[in-house]
Amino acid sequence: MAISRNTMKVWHATHKWSSLICTVFLLMLCITGLPLIFHAEIDELSLPEFIEVQSEKQASLAVIELLARAEKPDWPLIFLFWDESKPMISAVLGTSVSAGESDVLIAPFDSRTGERLAAPAKNEGVMAFILDLHASMLMGLPGTLFLGFMGFIFFISIISGVVVYAPYIKRLSFATVRQNKDKNIKRLDTHNMVGIITVAWVSVVTISGIILTLVTPLTAIWQNGELAKIKAQYQNIAPLKKYVSPDIVLANVLKKVPDANIAFMSWPGSPYATPYHYTVGWKGNTPLTEHLLKVALIDASTGEISSMRETPWYLDMINISVPLHFGDYGGLPLKIIWTILNIMAIVTLWTGLLLWLKKHKKVRVGNTQEIPKNALIEIEGLR
Repeated sequence: MAISRNTMKVWHATHKWSSLICTVFLLMLCITGLPLIFHAEIDELSLPEFIEVQSEKQASLAVIELLARAEKPDWPLIFLFWDESKPMISAVLGTSVSAGESDVLIAPFDSRTGERLAAPAKNEGVMAFILDLHASMLMGLPGTLFLGFMGFIFFISIISGVVVYAPYIKRLSFATVRQNKDKNIKRLDTHNMVGIITVAWVSVVTISGIILTLVTPLTAIWQNGELAKIKAQYQNIAPLKKYVSPDIVLANVLKKVPDANIAFMSWPGSPYATPYHYTVGWKGNTPLTEHLLKVALIDASTGEISSMRETPWYLDMINISVPLHFGDYGGLPLKIIWTILNIMAIVTLWTGLLLWLKKHKKVRVGNTQEIPKNALIEIEGLR
């Protein structure tokens, strides 16, 4: 079905203005995203060297808890989280159970020996700065949500760009870059060629990025929904004065799910637990389940499992989006492919910006750099 001239004008205007609105922000995201693709490899350089320990025995979580609390006696322990690639458990303490990132201490320990490690906190250093810039422009949640909106605008630009590119297929071979034309035509062809080659990848990364900007509100929905209902069941029960050892909690979970890859353990009273339960989260050990989280609520007075449940679909969507966004599914080869595609996306954004700047640059009469009229028509995609 042929698209009319007027309809194509609307699509072109949509592509032009949606692109202009978000291009600067997308360039920032692509540039900061490049080192983040290799965040695990870069973080590896800052981690301590682990002494070879033949035993795979789990260190006592109670000992780790005691050592962590000794560093900040007045701060509550919020949760422990297990490193996915190293034998390391990090204890997170905060000025309160709901403390923000700037008010917490992250204390890493060897998960086999319980030894305190000298690794830097994950919220410090160059990579932490780059991640904060990439995720929120250093503006916290408002910046994150703004970038999510820019991602939505960019997705509109992607769709409209495909529609605008369609007429070129009728008179040029796919991904053609003409060498005997004005340089602006070459720039247009380059923009179209790189854009159409990367359109599937850019769409996936954009959608996963939009999802990741919604982590905070979606987590709040879970906390204020399902978790709040569980808390409400215990509102008339007196607060616990003593908690069972976290080692008993871990043992009971592993007895029930022997192949679980433990991800975290939240202490009673933290935002991810109830005042009467530990929350333990774990992932599977197969390609289909290694990014899907399951949780168990553990009675903090007895250590017995109160309930086990799947996380809501929207939290599963977040867990799947993280490795997909940064190319963490296939090891180093996939990360190299992600890097190449990222650079190609930068080329698409940059050439598109140059096309617009050149078109709107004031042209003097007799200027030898004047863009030919037929080139302008072709750039508009209306020939």
